[in-house]
Amino acid sequence: MLMAAAKYDGRMSEPALAPRNAFHGVVAVWIVSVVAAVTLGFVVPEDTRVAWLLIAFGGIVLLTFAVQLWYARPQGFIVRIAGSVLGALVLMGLISMVFGLAALAAAV
Repeated sequence: MLMAAAKYDGRMSEPALAPRNAFHGVVAVWIVSVVAAVTLGFVVPEDTRVAWLLIAFGGIVLLTFAVQLWYARPQGFIVRIAGSVLGALVLMGLISMVFGLAALAAAV
C-alpha cells in the first residue's frame, strides 16, 4: 500500500558528486612551502634569510586557509589546516637548517 502511494514522475534522480580529496590541498601547500624555502635559501643573503622565511611562512598560512576554504568541506577543516601548517613549518625548518649548516660549514 505504501509503495502504491509513491508514483514515478518520469524524471531521473541525479547522483551526488563525489567530493574532492582534501588531502591534495595539504600536499600542494607543502610543495609550495618547499619551493619557497629553497628559493629564498638561494636568492636571499644569509643575514636576512630568517626574516624572509618568516614572511614566506605567513604567506603559507594564508595560502592554507585559501586552499581549504576553496575545498568547501567542513568535515576535518581544523585537522587539514593544522596538518598543512605544521607540515609546512617542519619542511621549512628542515630546509633552513640545511642552509644554516651549509653556511656554518663554509665559514669553517
